[in-house]
Amino acid sequence: QVYVVFSEELKCWCRALVESVRCQADGYQLSCFLVDYAKYCSVPSESIRVLPGAFAKIPHRAKKCRLHCTKPLTLRIDYCENTAKIGPAKRWDTAAIQHFRKLLE
Repeated sequence: QVYVVFSEELKCWCRALVESVRCQADGYQLSCFLVDYAKYCSVPSESIRVLPGAFAKIPHRAKKCRLHCTKPLTLRIDYCENTAKIGPAKRWDTAAIQHFRKLLE
C-alpha cells in the first residue's frame, strides 16, 4: 500500500512504500521507498498519512528493479601469493554502484 510521508531531505510530502518499521525510544521510525523519486528515506511515524483514493491510482514514476542474472563481484587480493582474482560478493561495492550510475547518465 502506498502512503504519504514527509521527506525532510526534499522538504515536501511524497508518496512512499513502507519497507520496514523500527521501534526506538522516542517512537517508531519507518524506512520508506519514495515511488516518485526512487530514493530511500527514514521518517518518524508522525510523518506518515493515508493516501486519498484518487491519488493512489496515479502511476509511480520510479520502479524498483533488478538486473536479470547479474550478480555482484569483487576483486580479491592475496598479498601472500601476490595474486588478484575476481570472485562473487554478497553486496555491490560503492565503486561499482557509482560506475553503474555514471553509465545510466
